[in-house]
Amino acid sequence: MTAKKLATIILIFFMLLFIAYNPHKQDITYPDNFLRQLFELYHFVINNTFMMAHEGGHGVCYILHCPKFITVASGTVFQLGFPCLLGFISKKQGNIFGWFIGLFFLGFSMQYTAWYISTAHEGLHVSASESFLGIEGYHDFNYMLSKFGLVKADWFISGMVKLGGYLIMFYACFKMAVLSWLDEAK
Repeated sequence: MTAKKLATIILIFFMLLFIAYNPHKQDITYPDNFLRQLFELYHFVINNTFMMAHEGGHGVCYILHCPKFITVASGTVFQLGFPCLLGFISKKQGNIFGWFIGLFFLGFSMQYTAWYISTAHEGLHVSASESFLGIEGYHDFNYMLSKFGLVKADWFISGMVKLGGYLIMFYACFKMAVLSWLDEAK
């Protein structure tokens, strides 16, 4: 089995587990089993990688003394830009399969972004227990959506981002499968 096929199988498997054990549905309790534990480990590693990129985006703007709105938005821009950049670099080097891996992780990152948007109506402050850094802070999307009078539409905006994320993940998996199996048959 080639590395492309193995990577495709792993990412499709993870996407199916993501659908089955959506970590952003807080009102559902999932049974404790090996697949859920495997998913949670994988999700923890990948999600925290993106959260470091997110917080790094804020940090860059703190250092550069950017305006507040740009500083707040830069976290999400960096979080979504990170997998795009990795995919783009792969594509520029002639690795189209790497481009689709980057797209897959863009879709994954959009799932967290959708959940974060959906909590904008809860208020401007994020408690330390819910914060990635473990300290109280501003809720990025409450601040940004408030600027446009869209806080009450957080459910709709998050739904569109979530749908977009799933579509990107499905598309990337489909294209990786085509590159792995159908192109090899030629």
